[in-house]
Amino acid sequence: MPHMPATGQCGVDCYIGPPGEMEFCNTTKYETHLTEYESVMFKDWSPAMRNVVLNLPLYQGVVELWIGLEKGSSIIAPSAYASNKKVIVYGTSITQGGCATRPGMAYTNILSRRIPLEFINLGFSGSGKGEPEVAEVISQIEEPACLVLDYEANCVSTELFQKTLPEFIRIYRTVHPKTPILVVSRIRYSRENMTPHLIEARLERKQFQQSLVAELRNNGDEHIFFFDGSVLLGKEDFHECTVDGSHPTDLGFLRMAEGLEPVFKTLLL
Repeated sequence: MPHMPATGQCGVDCYIGPPGEMEFCNTTKYETHLTEYESVMFKDWSPAMRNVVLNLPLYQGVVELWIGLEKGSSIIAPSAYASNKKVIVYGTSITQGGCATRPGMAYTNILSRRIPLEFINLGFSGSGKGEPEVAEVISQIEEPACLVLDYEANCVSTELFQKTLPEFIRIYRTVHPKTPILVVSRIRYSRENMTPHLIEARLERKQFQQSLVAELRNNGDEHIFFFDGSVLLGKEDFHECTVDGSHPTDLGFLRMAEGLEPVFKTLLL
């Protein structure tokens, strides 16, 4: 893709350290025309047991992955999560990780380093449209800690969004009546100040989401919440946080994670 680095589309990056204290180590480097490659993450370090996390490519599928270790190394089970529950995030190409420079900078991956739970990223580039069939499949994921609905950016139109979102929630609620649901409106477009119709459409959809969540809560659903995504990139320089006006840079993803982190911790921990 012309607007996303190959290291994010096809690469693997590495973090090292205990849960909550992981630090970036390295990213695979390779010739982009290759369909397979070899890359050294680190070498000549003093012998020690280390917690290693590999984040796989955000866009290209992986057919096979081999991990090589020095002779005499041993492998033990990783640190356990806080529980077996899973954070499920459904959304668009932004959710999927477009256009981070490397996999670890997708906002769900950033959050997974800060919150000791398994994150399931269900971001579908251009295809997060809230179909009822998708809601039915997602409702089959066992032991959910939380469901995040962040698909406004692919909703097609306000009219269709007004049909799909209530139905998506209804379907999920039939299986998981008390699982926290967090509805997140989209981040701001960088060129909103130049294109009033974008602001109008975003505000219209945000108002709809706020009203829907308020209505459901008034009707007894105390486990559904709304978050205004328009604040995530900041107030003054939000326009500096995207690659193409819509998809975040690493800075944009970091701000998204930092804005959502306290909300997630309140809901989950």
